Amino acid sequence: MGAAASMFSQSFFHGTRADLQPGDMIVVGHPSNFTDTQPLSWVYFAGTLDAAVWGAELALGSECERIYVVEPTGAFVDDPNLTDKKFPGNPTLSYRSRDPLRVVGEVMKWQGHPPERLQQMKEGLAVLKAKGADIIID
Repeated sequence: MGAAASMFSQSFFHGTRADLQPGDMIVVGHPSNFTDTQPLSWVYFAGTLDAAVWGAELALGSECERIYVVEPTGAFVDDPNLTDKKFPGNPTLSYRSRDPLRVVGEVMKWQGHPPERLQQMKEGLAVLKAKGADIIID
């Protein structure tokens, strides 16, 4: 069983509105996709497509929503903004790294969340912002 299982590798995804190409590097020092805060010292990514879909759908801006398959180039850790804060045990497989993410490809066909669910999420984020609780642990 061990040999067969080793044939599979974890895929990682990054949801955004940025227009990137295979080989491009996603690096620290850019503002968050979700808030108008200072540039971040981490890059964020997920091991589930659903988490990346949220990233693309909630990213600020008017550009096209995109999901990229990415490859971490260095060490990474669980994203404390989600892990054990909102989703105990990290079921979203959300991570962050100080090292760049290499864009491997783009997920061309993916399904977004139902409009009413997306609206609920945006309203929830607006409430957090109004309370000053939309803080990213960076």
